[in-house]
Amino acid sequence: MYRCRITVMRQVFHADLAAQYENPIQHACDMEVGQVFYAENGERPEGFCQSAWESMQSFVEELARGGGNFYDGWMKNPHSAMISCNDGFRPVSFLIEVVE
Repeated sequence: MYRCRITVMRQVFHADLAAQYENPIQHACDMEVGQVFYAENGERPEGFCQSAWESMQSFVEELARGGGNFYDGWMKNPHSAMISCNDGFRPVSFLIEVVE
C-alpha cells in the first residue's frame, strides 16, 4: 500500500447561497489552506473531516493500492486526484497524491 498526502488547496464560501438556504451554524469547517494530512493504508487520517473523507475515500483507497489514472487522463499526474468535499455552501478542494 502507498501512502497518500492530502493537501487543502482552496476554500470557497458561497455567502449568497448560505444566506438564502442555510440555517446558521457556529462551527462549520476546521480545514485551513495549506494544511497537510497523510493517509496510511488508505485510511482516514486522524482529525480529518468525516464529511470530506466520504467525498474522497474511494480515490484515496484506489491510489493507495497503486491505481490511478481516473477518468482516462483527468489529472496531469495519474497518481493524484483533486477532490472537493460535499459542502455546497463552503466547499474545500483537496489535492490527493501518492508519496513514496
